[in-house]
Amino acid sequence: MISFDQLDLSVFLTAHGWVQLLTLTLLEIVLGIDNIIIISILSGELPTNQQRKGRRLGLGLAMITRVLLLLTITWISRLVVPMFNLGSFPITGRGLVLILGGVYLLWKSASEIRQTIELTDQQEGNKKGSASLGMVVIQIILIDIVFSLDSVITAVGMSNEILIMVLAVIVAVLIMLVASDLISDFVNKQPTVKVLALVFLFIVGLVLLLDGVAPAIVHDYNIKNYVYAAMFFSVGVEILNLRMRKNQRRLDGE
Repeated sequence: MISFDQLDLSVFLTAHGWVQLLTLTLLEIVLGIDNIIIISILSGELPTNQQRKGRRLGLGLAMITRVLLLLTITWISRLVVPMFNLGSFPITGRGLVLILGGVYLLWKSASEIRQTIELTDQQEGNKKGSASLGMVVIQIILIDIVFSLDSVITAVGMSNEILIMVLAVIVAVLIMLVASDLISDFVNKQPTVKVLALVFLFIVGLVLLLDGVAPAIVHDYNIKNYVYAAMFFSVGVEILNLRMRKNQRRLDGE
């Protein structure tokens, strides 16, 4: 555990310190994109008047968890040490967390896709809003730990200044708080965007599962880069489709 006498405020008097802070903050934001998507989906299960509260509670508590992870650098370093073998693949603590997170995302996204496509909620009397605030907040915290694990390990590798790492996490989460409100409203109002987001989560679940079992394959073949490139391309196409449908409705109205 990091003690307070190890905190060095003089790091903010150097340009190098500020560059590290900006770099780590951007890293946290980029790696948090898929986190925002799952938060949007989970909070959508709450009653409308509780959705914003659920997102803020979940992200706020998740931020505390991230900071605690950073303060336990020694424990974090042990997560990359093999614990047991799965066939010919050594499984580390990091890998086990990613496997569990991947399985959860596969189950969650698959069930949400089925309900969205089959209109299950409408057929069963529209059960949207039946989830409890506590359960949604717990799910947000747990999935945030899975998504933030890689970014925390990367931050530890990029900087040895605990204050910079903690500030980067706090700034990134504050930005995510604002972005999550906007993205959640957008995703939940557009059925096709919601399906696209759920498909993204399913793919991310597969990548997490593969990364937990065989991280060398994911890193050597840059699988994450290809997945994110495909996601951004699909989002661009969907934005064009939304614009076209909006223009079509406007023309039909005329």
